[in-house]
Amino acid sequence: MALMSASTTGRPAVSPKPEPDAGPTGRRGERRRRGRPRSPGWVEASMVLPALVVFVGLLVVPVGYAVYYSFTDYNGFPTQTPELVGLDNYVRLFESTDVRGSMVVTAIVAVAGSLVVNAAALGLALLLWRTTRFTAFARVVMFYPHVLSLIVVGFLWSAILGPQGAVNSLLEAWGGTALPFLSDETWALVTLIGVIAWAQFGVQLLIYLAGLQAVPAELLEAARMDGAGRWNAFRHVTWPALAPSVTVALVTSVISLLKTYDVVVSLTGGGPAGSTKTFAYQILAVEFPKRQVGLASAEAVVLILVAAVLAFGVLALRRRHDQAAQA
Repeated sequence: MALMSASTTGRPAVSPKPEPDAGPTGRRGERRRRGRPRSPGWVEASMVLPALVVFVGLLVVPVGYAVYYSFTDYNGFPTQTPELVGLDNYVRLFESTDVRGSMVVTAIVAVAGSLVVNAAALGLALLLWRTTRFTAFARVVMFYPHVLSLIVVGFLWSAILGPQGAVNSLLEAWGGTALPFLSDETWALVTLIGVIAWAQFGVQLLIYLAGLQAVPAELLEAARMDGAGRWNAFRHVTWPALAPSVTVALVTSVISLLKTYDVVVSLTGGGPAGSTKTFAYQILAVEFPKRQVGLASAEAVVLILVAAVLAFGVLALRRRHDQAAQA
């Protein structure tokens, strides 16, 4: 038939071309299905292993030792074998007046400090929201205190607010009365909270700035077109969009303030009369120098548990609020 068709038309017969392989069984499909060869499981595990070793060595193992020592009577010397005493250290912890006082101070610092830090960071973030040359420079300046070591921050403000500091020297030179920033119990606690807020609000500022950049401009424009003022636009548009950023900022600030130690050492030394002695200061500057490793470990375990409960509690409340809003 091919010859007859060729002879009648005068054109050479052309044999049909083989159809290219198609589908998953063809060469192209098979090549596409194979793709890049999968790496063995041990290769992936070897990439995770270094980070896992660091995490276990620097976090899990020390916490495990702290939990173990919290149930023992141990002075920290290798020559002494830790003696199990059960819950005695935890009983001593809650019976001690000094420890309870440091818990109260830590609670005040954590609550008041987190409110001041987040309020200041959110207010400045709203002012520096729009990117200009001035706001870019201002953001760097606002973040700079966080770069400084808290030990340095404490010594710096001690030189400014101390009894013979710059502020009191100026007040006395102008005929005024020196203020007891660090010599009065109430003033010292307020000063400590203010210095901590000044030193640590830079991170929260960046968190809020990042959250504000994610607020849809269309919603803000629609709110303005509907006649909403700045307060109503912030309340009904900006604030709900900032909810995840607020959660992160609160959790990080509270956990950071619960661990306050460095600035207490260099600013007040826990005084006057123990009014600024935080829980972390009690552990590191009081119990360990006394070689009470068991009691100090029990206090550290309590501090870890409190920080974990607060963090997970805030996250649970945030998740419940999101679910209720979606429902």
